[in-house]
Amino acid sequence: MKVNKKEIIRLLEMIAIYMELKGENTFKVSAFRKAANALETDERSLTEIEDFTSISGIGKGTAAVIDEYIKEGSSSVLKELKEEVPAGLIPLLQLPGLGGKKIAKLYQELGIEDVTALKEACEAGKVQVLAGFGKKTEEKILSAIANVGSRPERLPLAYMLPVAEQIEARIAEIQAIVRFSRAGSLRRMRETIKDLDFIIATNQPETVRQQLLDLPSIKEVIGAGDTKVSLVFEFEYDISVDFRLVKPEEFITTLHHFTGSKEHNVRMRQLAKERGEKISEYGVENVETGEILTFSSEEEFFKHFDLPFIPPEIREEGKEVETFSHNEELIAHEDIKGDLHMHSTWSDGAHTIEEMAEACRARGYQYMAITDHSQYLKVANGLTAERLLKQREEVRKLNEKYDDFLILAGVEMDILPDGTLDYDDELLAEMDFVIASIHSAFSQPREKIMERLKTALMNAHVDLIAHPTGRKIGRREGYDVDIDMLIELAKETNTALELNANPNRLDLAAEYLRKAQDAGVKILINTDAHMVDTLKHMEIGVSAAKKGWIKKSSVINALDKNDLLEFLHNR
Repeated sequence: MKVNKKEIIRLLEMIAIYMELKGENTFKVSAFRKAANALETDERSLTEIEDFTSISGIGKGTAAVIDEYIKEGSSSVLKELKEEVPAGLIPLLQLPGLGGKKIAKLYQELGIEDVTALKEACEAGKVQVLAGFGKKTEEKILSAIANVGSRPERLPLAYMLPVAEQIEARIAEIQAIVRFSRAGSLRRMRETIKDLDFIIATNQPETVRQQLLDLPSIKEVIGAGDTKVSLVFEFEYDISVDFRLVKPEEFITTLHHFTGSKEHNVRMRQLAKERGEKISEYGVENVETGEILTFSSEEEFFKHFDLPFIPPEIREEGKEVETFSHNEELIAHEDIKGDLHMHSTWSDGAHTIEEMAEACRARGYQYMAITDHSQYLKVANGLTAERLLKQREEVRKLNEKYDDFLILAGVEMDILPDGTLDYDDELLAEMDFVIASIHSAFSQPREKIMERLKTALMNAHVDLIAHPTGRKIGRREGYDVDIDMLIELAKETNTALELNANPNRLDLAAEYLRKAQDAGVKILINTDAHMVDTLKHMEIGVSAAKKGWIKKSSVINALDKNDLLEFLHNR
């Protein structure tokens, strides 16, 4: 089993948490936390470390746990702890303000083993009398418990995508299916999604229906007719999924209809009516003759109405039917030539610079930038000035290996709470590519936030503002940004703004991307990958860019290598 450094760090931290819950002595708990931190701060990947005990902070015991996990893909220590610690304590870690120590105290002193027992103890006033708790803490716990398990009406794309992929992997195995596709707001790449829709083309609907009813994790069957199977799947949240079963020739018009949006469909039906036609899930009907046309692709469907293919991502307002033209060259995944925001084992990444480079080469990229965190972000093992220069030298040596690929020596530099930058200009001048970003003091007033962003934008060495609003979809709003001023300053200083492709972020959001493009600001679509696997988020980023009507000409990492270097040099 191939594991990466991040997985080992998570394992050690998980063991520490379980030990804490069990009430083990603090030295044992601390040993695993120290080992996790030591591994985090070591600049090598797992494959480069021959003896874990050679790392200060990792003893023989923790090294044995690491070696076992690498060889077996599991940990007997963690397995034993899981058997000894009541399973009901683990969900309590999700409650705000409750860490391992406090939960251990609740378990040992009040015998609390799950959320029900905790609620009863709080209601009886037993928790507030424990040392380190108090009445306010008790009230906060009760408030948090009240919200546990309540499903938001719409869930973030980052949550729904993996669920959809699991379902797709299963339905891909059903042989009676001719073709299938996701539809609805997931296909339109909305940031939040209520439920999932799939369109399935088949000549054997009864066979498919039966196999859908045999899928794992089904909590409830809402309906199972000839043309529609509606199920509720049990994941962390319950997810409703509609499968529509259609004849292969009806697939395209059904897909178009159930992709939506409602406004898009209304406008398309109006257009058809003007031509004496009627659009339905089954095809396009000539009202006079009753003849029904079907299509082999959506391109063919739109062409029938003398329209260019309208990407699903922009089918939102209905206006796109008139305003999207054949001349719009929206960014496509094949246009992307590189990724200019990612992390390595030098800070908080899982893989070495070389491993990230090889993964980027495998994706057909011409270049990448390694942009580890700066020194302020100690929690992410940020680079001191000395380490940054040392890393720059490693990048130089690696570049000697390649004649088909370029690694830019970059950095993701923090814009500090006091409005200064984490490195001086002399050091920044040494770098090929400089990202500036905010990771702290989110609650500052808008004036202060904009003062911080302005400092970065006005700095001649800063090429990009990363995840410019700091939001995480469904988890936090971000900081208070004056978007119009940000865009104006970016235009004035010729500084690019990022579309962070991580599905938790998608920052900038679509409406702000469009504003930026209209103002003539350049966009960079980056993954902010902390491991090789998340480089694939580029596809999500490109879809999010399409949603903002972003053209290839606006995207810096759609430039060829030489054009990119010229742009950075002249910027």
